[in-house]
Parts: sequence; C-alpha cells; structure tokens
Amino acid sequence: MSEAYIVGAVRTPVGRRNGGLAGAHPADLGAHVLKELMDRTGADPSAVEDVLFGCVDTIGPQAGDIARTCWLAAGLPEEVPGVTIDRQCGSSQQALHFAAQAVLSGTNDLVVAGGVQNMSMIPIAAAMLAGRPYGHETPFGGSKGWAARYGTQEVSQFTGAEMIAAKWDISREEMERYAYESHRRALHAIDAGYFRREIAPYEGAATDEGPRRDTTPEKMAALKPLTEGGRLTAALASQISDGAAALLIASPRAVQEHGLIPRARVHHLSARGDDPIMMLSAPIPATVHALGMTGLSIDDFDAIEINEAFAPVVLSWIRETGADPARVNPNGGAIALGHPLGATGAVLAVKLLHELERTGGRYGLQTMCEGGGQANVTIIERLDPPAPGSP
Repeated sequence: MSEAYIVGAVRTPVGRRNGGLAGAHPADLGAHVLKELMDRTGADPSAVEDVLFGCVDTIGPQAGDIARTCWLAAGLPEEVPGVTIDRQCGSSQQALHFAAQAVLSGTNDLVVAGGVQNMSMIPIAAAMLAGRPYGHETPFGGSKGWAARYGTQEVSQFTGAEMIAAKWDISREEMERYAYESHRRALHAIDAGYFRREIAPYEGAATDEGPRRDTTPEKMAALKPLTEGGRLTAALASQISDGAAALLIASPRAVQEHGLIPRARVHHLSARGDDPIMMLSAPIPATVHALGMTGLSIDDFDAIEINEAFAPVVLSWIRETGADPARVNPNGGAIALGHPLGATGAVLAVKLLHELERTGGRYGLQTMCEGGGQANVTIIERLDPPAPGSP
C-alpha cells in the first residue's frame, strides 16, 4: 500500500458569531484557504485531482456543492472537480479521510481536503428546519423505521450532552474548571504566537476571535442552565463560529514529481458509531477501536485534538481513555476557539499538525463527536521538520 502525506495545511482565523468573518461569502472563505494552500505548497493546481470539502447546513450560499464553488471562486482550474461532504460536525475530518484513502488506494496522487462554514450567515440547524414548509418538522419524524427503533425521543445535541454529564456524573463545577482552562490555554497560544504560522488572515481578520479575556469562574457559575434542572450552560458549549481550512494530501509519486515537502504521514483513519440519541459519546468507542487497530497506546500521543462540542464530551473521553489532560487540546478547544461546524475537522487537523511541528512531537490523534452518534479518528505521524520557509 502507498503512503499518504500531508504536504500543506492552512486555515482562516475562526471568527466569532457576527465577528470579522460574518459578512464573508462561504465560497470566498473557502477560496481564500485554497489559494493560500496552493501558494504555500507551490503545487500545480491543475495536478489536483479532486477537492473534498465538508460543510453542514448546505443551503443558500453554502448550497450547490460548495467545494466546487470555492475552487472556482479562487480562480483555480475549471477541470478540477469538487464534492461536498456532510458527516455533520465531522464533515471536513471525513473529507481528510476520503482524500487520504484516495491516495492510499492509488486512485489519486494529489487531493485537497478541507471545509467551510459561515454560521453567522446560515444559522445552525437551518438545514434541519428547511423541510418545514413542505410539512416535515424534523429529518426523523414520519420515518416508520426510526420510530420503531428510537420512538419519538428528542434528537438534540443539548440532550445528548446532558445525558453524558449524567452518565459519567460530571459536575457543573468540574465542567466549568475545564471550560475556563480552555480559554486560558487558547489565550496563551494566541499571545505566544502559536497559531500565527497556520493562519491565513482574511480581510483584516488575523486572530481567532472566540477566547474571552474577561471570563472568570465566577461569571461562569452565575449563568443559567440551558435546560431547566440541567448542568450545562452556554459557557460549557462550543461557540457559534465562521471559518475555513484546507490541507493538501499527496502520494510519494506526487511528492517527487512536484517537489513537495512531506510534513506528516497519515498513520490511521477510521470511524465508529454509538447511540444516536446520546449522540456525542462516539469518540470513546472510536478511539478504543483506533488504538486496537494500530497497537498504539493513548500515552503514545504527544498531542490530541478532540472537539469541545461540550465540556462533558471531552471529560468523559478523558476518563475512559486515561489520556493525559495536559496533552488534550493543549492550546484550547472549541469552547474558547469556536466550532464552525463543517470546517472544524480540517481546522483541528491543521492545528494538530502545527502543534506537533512546534513541539517536535511524533504522533497526534484527532477525534470529534458527530450527529447521528458517530466519530472519526485520525492519527498522523509528524515527519522530519520542514525546511525553513516551507508551508
């Protein structure tokens, strides 16, 4: 079997709701990282064989196969196709998987993976509600098979997060300590310039906008729960955000032919499912599966990115896997830095690669909870440090 290398990785800053990226057309956000990816790697755009982009709520400016639209909006060759992927929050992580699998299979040599989402422009769950004018309240209502298996239970990430907090008996106080630490780590990373190399500023927006310098444990403790009698508050959930990210995946032949610099090897790719009503617990069995497939232990990873959809998602995962909390989201996560849905998987991959390069770590693991009770796991192995000035 061939190898699949990451040879380029770039992202926009993650903008907060109604922030610096709110007015940017999703096609232009995606085009921005695509142009930057081609410029930084020096790859010939006409040699790219496919563009795989994640996006959720593909209506309005995100409809019509946004992957293709982003590539064309970037002024890149018309002969290169694109396809949009929806695995909910894991959409662009799945784009990375499909891109790497195409290279590993020998089907393609040079593939772009990424994602884009403007949640300020298209509200969260807009696609879930788009059927209402046609008499469909939810995607699940009216399905006899779904009702026979799951009844009429609410399918909600908020419900799932509360279920996880209850099952693992994670207190509000523990979650608030975790959330506060996410902001602290993110602000430290921004102030230290850790993200500067991976970010392509967009029209004056150059820094992640989500982390709050004025947040305190006391302010978090004063917030009302999202549901009556619940443990979760807005401070314990990921932020509504806008952003885009892209990575270039290459085969050994493409590396040689185009003079590219392999920065990491894709070591493992997998996805697993779990209870779709609890919804957000799948990173646990998915990680167990990935470790079993690779023979690696959780202690082999120098950096881990697990999406902070809600604080209990990460805390339950840490309890079950025994991961060192210091290595988990070392520069903060989505509670502080935001979660632009379909772009987040690619954003985390970009962050993970750069963190391994910054620290000299070898192995990195990425996972995230996804709608439908699913989770992807990606394991990468950093290669020798890139030459000065490389992307």
